Amino acid sequence: MARGRSGTGRGLGGLRSSGSELFQLVVDYVKQETLDPLKGLGRFILFGVAGSVALAIGLVILSIAFLRFVQGETGTTFSGNLSWLPYLICAVVVVAVAAVSVRAVTRGQSRTTGNPSKEVR
Repeated sequence: MARGRSGTGRGLGGLRSSGSELFQLVVDYVKQETLDPLKGLGRFILFGVAGSVALAIGLVILSIAFLRFVQGETGTTFSGNLSWLPYLICAVVVVAVAAVSVRAVTRGQSRTTGNPSKEVR
């Protein structure tokens, strides 16, 4: 026998609670899929920027140390008209290190965005 409106079914109250549960489920899902990855991305960017700044400061200090080393070791060799030569040597070394770094970064990116048929599944 079919149950009517006065039966033991949940009725409109049950439908409203199911609707609010569905709405809450959708809101929780959207938060999980958007806010949590953004928090992780924020941490990733924060540590990346901090590491980049520390690396840049360290490389500047190392390049100045290398310049002072070249000036000290070649004291009288590069004096007078050749006093600019240690600066050129240091500049060439710094540019070479930067070129190697850029090449390593671009090679690493081409591996990840390379041929899709070579991807491991």
